[in-house]
Amino acid sequence: MLSWTGSAVAPIGMAFAVLHLGVGAAGLGLVLAANMAPQILLLLIGGVVADRWPRATVMVWTNVLSAGAEGVAAVLLWSGTAQVWHLVAVSALCGAASSFFTPAAGGVVVEVVPAEMRYAANALLKIGQNMVKIAGPAVGGVLVAAVGSGWVIGWDAATFAAAAVLCARLGLAPAKAKVRAGFVADLREGWDDFWSRRWLWVMVLQGAVVVPVWLVGYQMLGPVYGKDYLGGAARWGLVVSAFTGGLVLGGAAALLWKVRRVGVVVCVGTGVMSLPLAAMAAGLSLVLVAFAACAAGTGLALSMTVWASLVQERIPKEKLSRTMSYSTLGQVLPVPLGYLAAGPASAYFGVRATLAAGAAAIVAAVIVPLLLRQVRALTLAPVEVAEETLVSAPR
Repeated sequence: MLSWTGSAVAPIGMAFAVLHLGVGAAGLGLVLAANMAPQILLLLIGGVVADRWPRATVMVWTNVLSAGAEGVAAVLLWSGTAQVWHLVAVSALCGAASSFFTPAAGGVVVEVVPAEMRYAANALLKIGQNMVKIAGPAVGGVLVAAVGSGWVIGWDAATFAAAAVLCARLGLAPAKAKVRAGFVADLREGWDDFWSRRWLWVMVLQGAVVVPVWLVGYQMLGPVYGKDYLGGAARWGLVVSAFTGGLVLGGAAALLWKVRRVGVVVCVGTGVMSLPLAAMAAGLSLVLVAFAACAAGTGLALSMTVWASLVQERIPKEKLSRTMSYSTLGQVLPVPLGYLAAGPASAYFGVRATLAAGAAAIVAAVIVPLLLRQVRALTLAPVEVAEETLVSAPR
């Protein structure tokens, strides 16, 4: 939760730091693409590392690297010497750290929470994380306007450092998976597990469309829209806060409602993410854009919570980080291309037309998987049934 207080304000700080350098959407797209490229290159290795070594240790050192990179960015911004390539390099280092942190963090829940409590734990994690983030974007927008992006990035660096100290106290045991002949054998085993689950790779294909479109529309073009149409960083921060408030509502809904039809809920919750892009494309008021962002956050949090519980239920713990790394890679692989293409596209067609195309793409990506019976039939089984299935089902 402490780390999320930095992560909640950092995207706004970084976005407006780049925009203040006068490079526009294309420069922001370059910085964001630099964050995603190392994840594509290193994510599979990160999954193997997280299954081989204590996940808490991996989380500590990735937080240390992120703290150092963000600290350098803050100093450069404070001194007035920051250039675009500096922020590109910092973004790339943080992306490299994330490629190891994400698979490790994804497997921690199954190590510290009993199986019968994981659904509630996933919901509580989402609520706790996102409650911290509710005021963060609005505060970040005000801080950027009042004192500059350097202070926002500096706070993010400090929270990464604090998170490293706290993660060091987890004391998780080393992974029990046997070390194979090498990284290649471990990667192959993870791939075989991933590919054997049709429901998993079908939904990952859906994510491969939705994730880059959402990030381009919300994270990249959103600040540009806020600057050009809503009145600046502070007003865009209110939209981001509304989205975060929706994330909390979605987490609460997941806690109160034990979803059974996971495939349907995930697809519908994902489809709601088209609403804020459509609202911006239509030039609606700040209130309506914020309302649409809140609805998108609610759908996203609900779908992510039930999806995480399904994956934890179906995939053995010793393979979880590797299988999740393939899943994550499939979703982030198109993101850099999306960032790089969105700048020229928005310049040629206009920001609002690009946002409209993104909303349509999300809707199409949601409908197609629902045509498959296997996706519609995905359910969360009772814990005792799920555990028996994991033991007896052929791989």
